[in-house]
Amino acid sequence: MNRYLIPALFAALALAGCSTQTVVTLQNGSQYLTKDMPKTKTADGFYEFTDVAGKKVRVRADDVATVKEED
Repeated sequence: MNRYLIPALFAALALAGCSTQTVVTLQNGSQYLTKDMPKTKTADGFYEFTDVAGKKVRVRADDVATVKEED
């Protein structure tokens, strides 16, 4: 079992390091902190992303003021 534990930990850390938290600010001033960069605007005019709590969010592109990486 230990033989698989160490490589699994390294893999998890590597994947965690690849995500870039992003702040999505809406026109009304509310903000979402996302795990990764949101998908660009979909064909039906929405941004789709998962917030840091794991909730899937779908926002109309017209309601989005800015999308930028967190410092």
